[in-house]
Amino acid sequence: MRFLHTSDWHVGRTFHGADLLAEQAAVLGHLADVVAAEAVDVVLVAGDIYDRAVPSAEAVQVANRAMARIRAAGAQLVLTSGNHDSAPRLGVFGDFAAAGGLHLRTAVDRIAEPVLLEDEHGPVAIYGIPYLEPEPARQALGVPDVKGHNGVLSEAMHRIRADLAGRAPGTRSVVLAHAFVTGGQGTDSERTIAVGGVDQVGGDVFGGVDYVALGHLHGPQTLADHLRYSGSPLAYSFSEARQRKSVWLVDFGADGLAEVRRHELPVPRKLAKLTGNIDGLLGAGEHADLIDCYLSVTLTDSVRPVDAMRRLRERFPYAVHLEWQPENGKTTAAMRYAEAVRGRPDSEIARNFLDACRGAPPNDREATLLRTALEIAGKGEE
Repeated sequence: MRFLHTSDWHVGRTFHGADLLAEQAAVLGHLADVVAAEAVDVVLVAGDIYDRAVPSAEAVQVANRAMARIRAAGAQLVLTSGNHDSAPRLGVFGDFAAAGGLHLRTAVDRIAEPVLLEDEHGPVAIYGIPYLEPEPARQALGVPDVKGHNGVLSEAMHRIRADLAGRAPGTRSVVLAHAFVTGGQGTDSERTIAVGGVDQVGGDVFGGVDYVALGHLHGPQTLADHLRYSGSPLAYSFSEARQRKSVWLVDFGADGLAEVRRHELPVPRKLAKLTGNIDGLLGAGEHADLIDCYLSVTLTDSVRPVDAMRRLRERFPYAVHLEWQPENGKTTAAMRYAEAVRGRPDSEIARNFLDACRGAPPNDREATLLRTALEIAGKGEE
């Protein structure tokens, strides 16, 4: 049996305000091509199908079309809910969807009920652990004394191993789980799941099964041969700019895990970073290869340029993030508001505000306008 391990689709997510639905549709459509080309039997999605608990109608349509294409390509799907999903909404029609090859595992009380499939070597039990928020999960599991992510996931795996032990001898097993496992490397785009400052669980929690398809962390990574993150299919922060997004092709033989191969995904739009003064960045003949990239720009002008993002987007239409870090290192020391204004006339406060925001005091024309405005307001210096 061949699996395609994916996770963290985050359909409906934006990138610094830019709509990603077209890019998401393209890369998820590629999964269907992989299913057809590699004769994949089951696609696993380990949580965070959507980016929010109540996704937009457009996001639902993109996800629905992607799943329909995967199903038409010949694979069944097994999905669990992540910390971004609403488990009840995602799983509401689960029993009906299963008849069409879409298996939703979103309910805590069904953790030990596997999706049972067979190949020429016998049965494979696929268990889905939805994201377990520790406090409600320990109540739902009936174990009020366990603590944190490690406690509730340990209980979930205890129930899975107990069920597996009662299956036919030789039954192979897969577990989907959405968690931060010790040893994994996070990025800037995951929402924290820390409880009491602790968000990680030990990899030994997942012992006793043939393969664990992890979700939550957005970078592809291997913690052990049988314990892997596929990562997100798209980059959702500039901290992921150097990652090669991918999925895992997982082959089972008669004795369980036989081989795992990495398949790199297409990049609909690359990410890049630029640093320099605005005139240099906009100069003809430079950086032409970055025009179609999502850009994070750091400007080093000694004075903050006026209307910088609009000017940048005239040449780089996908510039989405802007910072100002002047080369001269001039910064305004952090100061509480009360300290910054104590004993100072309004005109000086206004001048200092401009200096703090753009790194330069008002010019003569601006100073005149400020003085006139204050006089009209009846607050000119005496």
